[in-house]
Amino acid sequence: MSTDETPARLGAAVAELHRLLRRSTVRRANRPALPEAQVELLLVVRAHPDISVKETARRLGTAPNTVSTLVGDLAGAGLLHRERDPGDRRLVLLRLTDAARQWMADYERHRAELLADALAALDPAARRALAEALPHLPRLAALITPAG
Repeated sequence: MSTDETPARLGAAVAELHRLLRRSTVRRANRPALPEAQVELLLVVRAHPDISVKETARRLGTAPNTVSTLVGDLAGAGLLHRERDPGDRRLVLLRLTDAARQWMADYERHRAELLADALAALDPAARRALAEALPHLPRLAALITPAG
């Protein structure tokens, strides 16, 4: 593979892996899929408990009103808890509910099982090559992540 083809092929492979893994995990977990935007919001809130809607929007690179809509949907589904900041009543702070933590843990367990099964089906050289690439992926992601 020429280096000119590498970015396109890597992007296509990562996108396809993500799509297939998401669909297969949801099917394996026997539950409806959450929209990708809701999952991203839950991941931000898990990483930053008591984050404000405004800060969540900044981290997601979207408008606060978009996040407010997602928050309303997730709160209605029992996956997100929102409350006013006691120090600044204008701010709404977000936290995962126990149901969201359980949903995320189940999803991650099913995803890990799917990946383990698929990796086991690869030949040892392919498994080694993937393992050797793993340390470089977070750096690659950091180089792609927008500043701010």
